Amino acid sequence: MLPETVAGALEEYAGLLAGHGITWGEPEIHYVRFFARRRVLPPARVGTFWRLAFEEAARLHPGEPIDRLGPHLAEADFDRVLGVALDGELPPHLVALRIGPEGIELRGASRTVLTPAAPAPAVPPPPGRGEEKIFLLVDSARDTPCPVTVDDAHRELAPHGAWLVEADDDSVIVADGRRVRLDLLLRLMPAARLTLVAGEPCRWSVASRDGRGWYPPGFPSRHDYHGRPYFHGDGLTLDVPAEPLTITVTRGMEYAESALELTLDPGEERVVRIAPQRLYDAAARGWYGGDLHVHLNWAGDVAGGPADAAAAQHGEDLHVLNLLAGNVSGARVYDREALDHWAGMDLPWSDATHVARMGVEYRNDLLGHVYAFAPDRAPGRFHTGFDGDADWPPNADGLRELRGLGAVLGYSHPFSVPVGDGDPPKAVVSPVPRNCAARELVADAALGLVDSLDVLTHASIASTAAVYRRLIGAGNRLAVTAGTDSMISFTRSDNQSNPPGWARVYARVEGGLSARTFADAVRAGRTFATTGPWLELSVDGYGPGDVVDARPGDHVRVTATAIGPEVAAVRIRTAEGVRAGAERLLADERRPDGEERLTVTAELRVDEPTYVMAEVVCDPHPRTMTGTGYALTSPVHVDVAGRRVARREDVLWCLEWLDLLEELIRSHARLATTGQLADDVALLDQAREVYRSRLS
Repeated sequence: MLPETVAGALEEYAGLLAGHGITWGEPEIHYVRFFARRRVLPPARVGTFWRLAFEEAARLHPGEPIDRLGPHLAEADFDRVLGVALDGELPPHLVALRIGPEGIELRGASRTVLTPAAPAPAVPPPPGRGEEKIFLLVDSARDTPCPVTVDDAHRELAPHGAWLVEADDDSVIVADGRRVRLDLLLRLMPAARLTLVAGEPCRWSVASRDGRGWYPPGFPSRHDYHGRPYFHGDGLTLDVPAEPLTITVTRGMEYAESALELTLDPGEERVVRIAPQRLYDAAARGWYGGDLHVHLNWAGDVAGGPADAAAAQHGEDLHVLNLLAGNVSGARVYDREALDHWAGMDLPWSDATHVARMGVEYRNDLLGHVYAFAPDRAPGRFHTGFDGDADWPPNADGLRELRGLGAVLGYSHPFSVPVGDGDPPKAVVSPVPRNCAARELVADAALGLVDSLDVLTHASIASTAAVYRRLIGAGNRLAVTAGTDSMISFTRSDNQSNPPGWARVYARVEGGLSARTFADAVRAGRTFATTGPWLELSVDGYGPGDVVDARPGDHVRVTATAIGPEVAAVRIRTAEGVRAGAERLLADERRPDGEERLTVTAELRVDEPTYVMAEVVCDPHPRTMTGTGYALTSPVHVDVAGRRVARREDVLWCLEWLDLLEELIRSHARLATTGQLADDVALLDQAREVYRSRLS
């Protein structure tokens, strides 16, 4: 039984979904308008979509500087842009209705329907928990307008316009006065019944030969980054077509995937017993993996309940789950009721090796977003700069409040634009002012207001890792963490509909697992973050977060080891760059027990303060649920004669970042008074003093 306030909120969210669709009625700024299009756009074409949207915004506002186009992105015709971005590619779950000068053409993969159909439930399922809708893209090549109706929705399609709309098998579609029948794409197949047993909660995928996923009754039709269907649980029964099926099972990144193919006879009922095999056991080594940025509800195509989060956490064997209350583009804070009820407590499904907590995402699209893990209670402020509010106070004020509530803090999904080791900090700050980049991070890190940086995210891992090295090299001590921004309320949305924990921060806790011991480990920097590989680092026996006191001329022995089928190379990095590395072993050199372990060892001379990190570079692999597989440790800090690392080059880089940030705030921040601007400048000046002191 859910608390009354939480149950009431979920009922309200279901009503918002039913009334407004995937946006839940949120103000439709550019990334909210993108929600529906992201469901059908292959990840490889997302960059093309935004490039085209920028080009259209530029055409609508000729002469506007690029840094002023961001607020106009939502003015682009997103459906038309979607059609152009697809460039003729038709994803399997998208149906296209092409209206040409000579006629109308319906294109799409066949859609399997079971017969006899399962009896309709006595009570209709909540939105998003029944049969998945059909995504229909109506696309006109005509030079004249064309009327189109889909059930009760009508659109006068502009010349060369497009319309992305949801439909059902029996929807009434009329284009230019002609009836279009989607049921012509149906493929009737006799039904069979399957029960899946692994012996513990797992992540399952059941797909027929057309790639369609099959789910237990009432389960959302979830899909991961690769478009693979999945659901969580054990002992689950589902109806499937009597044709070749592929069944896969895994349990998060510590497990390999087991798979089998089978064909059931019409009407057959079969129990399948299959379990995944472990690749490594982190908890047995004293390490516990967490995802510090997950949303239960954040608009979407299903209202996410606590049971969904519990099933995902146990099905992924995710040790620590941080469910964040936060806003989208307006004032509403989703899951605020759950935070108010459970703040400071483990969520009900927690156990000795699985801890779930309610946390906070503190958000400003100009200055950056911050996760807060395990606050004692809700803060007084969750966001600034939305729905007409000022970009004030600086994020630092919110961080101080959350830190006072006992939370661990770190910037989330920090950087999406390319940033390399030799690049200036300009890309960190521009060109799009409101893109959620972690711009205030450089100040908050210097002032000790944040504990970590989510290097492993849905944003650019490579760019964020490069910025992280700059910050560490400039003398800041931040743990590396992971926050996926997985959203349980989205079922098909690139890597944000991935299961929680597709990237994790592993922390070496002291004592048993609890929210407190995990938080202490993150604050101490005893962490590594990964999309899958296991990673170890030893510097003369010291691990991540430790400090080695050295004298000029000392030598330290460094060993880094990685485990995982996707591992291509493991490297040792210091403030001076990559110092050693090892490539993947050849097949005949691997261990006979199948464990794919790769180790590099180096002896390094220490003359100046530095840091040592280990990183893993990965080959493409199905278990990597984003575009880049990677793992990185927090640094072992090597102090020399009592001095910590503060490379002049990195300190100056951070000072330039602060100057660029001040310019950005003066040009783009929505501030009501000169006093508000003065608060921002005062914060930046405090950070400047810290960095300048490190130059001496």
